[in-house]
Amino acid sequence: MEWTSIVAIYLLVWVMTAFVSLPFGVKTADEAGVAKIPGQADSAPVNFQPGKLVLRATIIAAVLTAIYVANFEYGWITVDHINFWPEPPQPTSES
Repeated sequence: MEWTSIVAIYLLVWVMTAFVSLPFGVKTADEAGVAKIPGQADSAPVNFQPGKLVLRATIIAAVLTAIYVANFEYGWITVDHINFWPEPPQPTSES
């Protein structure tokens, strides 16, 4: 696998991981017991920490990309392993 493909896969996994991990570890003003600023949405986080989010996404994406690349190189799980449908019936030749 080319290194550019690995970088592209890593970036895709990183973005997905960042979006999936956004709701974890944040508290709203009601949960934290802090007064809301006028106009603040009820679901707005009180202590959003983008550095922590970036670090978490970086580590998880690196691990998932490494597993993906290792599977690509060694072929642990292939399409044949996850094909749950039986083979379609073969056409018969009628004379």
